[in-house]
Amino acid sequence: MHINFQDPEIRKLLEELVSQAVARFVAENELRAREISLTERLIRVEEELKALREIMYEYMKLTDKRFEAMERANQQRFEAIDKRFEAIEKRLSFLQWFMGFGFTFIASLIGIATYLLAH
Repeated sequence: MHINFQDPEIRKLLEELVSQAVARFVAENELRAREISLTERLIRVEEELKALREIMYEYMKLTDKRFEAMERANQQRFEAIDKRFEAIEKRLSFLQWFMGFGFTFIASLIGIATYLLAH
């Protein structure tokens, strides 16, 4: 059997079939291209989210280090303040004893003077 491709009806039928096949192929591949594009976009979004998580983790570590440094500095300040209060407390204690001794000494002198002057 011999097909005459020069026949206008056969040619028209072939063109129609080829055009339908090409249209189907393009539609299917366009859908696949969209799916691939969406998949690529999803992968990029996931990678960006991963990068953001890593940045956030590093930022949190840095923030923790800053708080630890501040805590150490504050601890040192409080220790220095405690030492100052201890020194002041020692001075006040010394002054209290000194004044107590001084009043006792003066009171004793007054008592002795009064006794001596009275006799």
